[in-house]
Amino acid sequence: RLPAPPLFQLRDFLLVYNRMTELCFRHCVSNLNYRLLTGREETCLDSCAGKLVRSNHRLVSAYVALMPSIMQRRASDYEAGAARASQNSAQAGSAAPTA
Repeated sequence: RLPAPPLFQLRDFLLVYNRMTELCFRHCVSNLNYRLLTGREETCLDSCAGKLVRSNHRLVSAYVALMPSIMQRRASDYEAGAARASQNSAQAGSAAPTA
């Protein structure tokens, strides 16, 4: 059994799902006089949702591919900042007057 995702992930998923549903509904459904969707509306909704899901997969794939280089850059920046702080601290300590 898989562990439950954190609540923020569930919230984000639901926000994306609701937005996708709203966009596709507004784009595809034109007549609310009938209980069932027309064939044209159903085809449009399938196409719209599929397009949004595919584009989301492409964005996530690009993010996953870029993440290691982003994390490496952050680690390098952090290490450089820590080295500068250490150097500044050492300089300040050696510049202090002795009694």
